[in-house]
Amino acid sequence: MSADQDTHPPADLWTSIDALWTWLDENRAHGDREGLLLRMLKLSEEVGEVAQAVIGATGQNPRKGTTHTWDDVQSELCDVVITALVALRTLTPDTREIFSAHLAKVTERSLGTARG
Repeated sequence: MSADQDTHPPADLWTSIDALWTWLDENRAHGDREGLLLRMLKLSEEVGEVAQAVIGATGQNPRKGTTHTWDDVQSELCDVVITALVALRTLTPDTREIFSAHLAKVTERSLGTARG
C-alpha cells in the first residue's frame, strides 16, 4: 500500500461506509442496545451542526456575526449523509441494497416513470 492509500479512505461510497462502520464498531464505548441507540443519536448531533453552520453562514446571531461559510454547510451536510449511512449499516449489512431500493421507491413516488 502506498503512503497515499494509507491517508485516504477508499473512494467507493459503500466500501468507505463499511470501513467506517468497522472502525466505529471496533472502537465503540458501548455495546448492544445502548451502542445502537447512541449511533442513531449521532445523526441528530450532525443535523444540529448543519443548523449551526447555516445560522453562522447567514449571520443570524448578531452577537457572533458571520461565523461559517456555505462550504461549511456543504461539509456538515456530507457528515449527515455519512452518519446516516453508517447508522443504516449498523442496522443491516445489506446497506447498499436497502438504500438503493428505498431511493428507487422515493424517486418513483416523487418523479414517476413518465418523465418528460
